[in-house]
This record gives sequence, C-alpha cells and structure tokens, in this order.
Amino acid sequence: MITIRKAEEADFDAIWLIFQQVVRRGDTYTYDPETTREQAHSIWMSGGHTTYVARADGQVVGTYILKPNQPGLGSHVANAGYMVGVDGRGKGVGSAMCEHSLEEARGMGFHAMQFNIVVSTNESAVALWKKFGFSIVGTLPQAYRHRELGLVDAYVMHRFL
Repeated sequence: MITIRKAEEADFDAIWLIFQQVVRRGDTYTYDPETTREQAHSIWMSGGHTTYVARADGQVVGTYILKPNQPGLGSHVANAGYMVGVDGRGKGVGSAMCEHSLEEARGMGFHAMQFNIVVSTNESAVALWKKFGFSIVGTLPQAYRHRELGLVDAYVMHRFL
C-alpha cells in the first residue's frame, strides 16, 4: 500500500537518495546531474512549494513537489515534479503521486496543472500523464540535452482540474 503525506525535514535523506537516482541519469530533469546535496535541498525543500513523500513498506519510495506554475496572474495553474526511486518503479508510485497531486491542487484552489518540460523520450511519463488526462499542448524542439541521446524535444503538457 502506498501512502502519501507532506514531507518533513527528517525525510530529506531518503529524498536525496531518490533525487540522485533520478537526476544523475540525465534523461528526465533539467537539473545538473552533479547537483550537490545542499543544492538539492534548496530545490526540493524550499518554501516556494509543498513537498510530499510517497511511502511503501515503511520506506520513502517517491517524492513530488507542488507549486504555482507562475507567480501573480499565472498562479491559478499548478505545476508539479515527481521522482520515483529505483525501489518504487513499476509499483504504481508515479500513478499514486499524480492522483494525489491532482487532488491536492484542486484543494488548494488551482484551476489547471501544467508540466513545462516533459522530455519526449521519457515515454513512460508521457503515457502516465496522458492516462491522467494531460494533453501535449506544445513541443519545444531540441529543448532538452539528454545525457545519452543529445538534443531531444520536450513537451508542455496541461490539463484542467
């Protein structure tokens, strides 16, 4: 069973492990693969958004952040970023976090959710977001420097809540 709750500072060791596993691959996030622990803490645990953890069998297996996509007049649209650790892959953690984030976003009064840069070669994420009602509303040509494939397209994905 997967449970999701707001992250606490004590969760950061587990979040850092997941952050490293995901970011160092250089195939899904724009963060520098050599991001330090301190930088990751600033990125993932800052006050500008809400951080969550997904737990299964007593361990943190995923994490996500939820925030306004833009400040001011764009703040009615949410943005989220999700990371699933190696031990949580293929077990529904991404689905659980997406569903949870949509509910949380609605509860916070957001009208829509937008993902600004979904790497086109990340087929599992693209399929998952489509399953949850997101549409590709734009393609950013060669916007992502994939660690193995070089320059690849990225998508902007959106859905109303």
